[in-house]
Amino acid sequence: MKLLFIYNANSGKLNALFDAGHKLISPSTYKCSLCALTYDTFAENRAWKNFRADSHLKMEFYHKDEFEAVFPSVKLIYPTILKLENHQLTTVLTPEVIGEIPNVEALIERLKLSV
Repeated sequence: MKLLFIYNANSGKLNALFDAGHKLISPSTYKCSLCALTYDTFAENRAWKNFRADSHLKMEFYHKDEFEAVFPSVKLIYPTILKLENHQLTTVLTPEVIGEIPNVEALIERLKLSV
């Protein structure tokens, strides 16, 4: 079993630069609530990084363009967190639920309860 985290952002350095600028200028309109929880403006959130390092969970991270290249027949609204188990994808957290999570610590608790 592994968790798949799909960000509502495209891959690439130019996109990363644009996203960082968006977070600085207008964080309330930033379109990726999962990015906002797990990353600070320029780097991965320390609590999130520690959770990932200490966790026994297998995790994979995708930008939406990367996910769509690997799973072309799966249609999703982003961001989302999925579980891949026995070649079957199931939703762990929907975009709406992720958007309501107030901070990275609450995200970590939700993940621990969900798997």
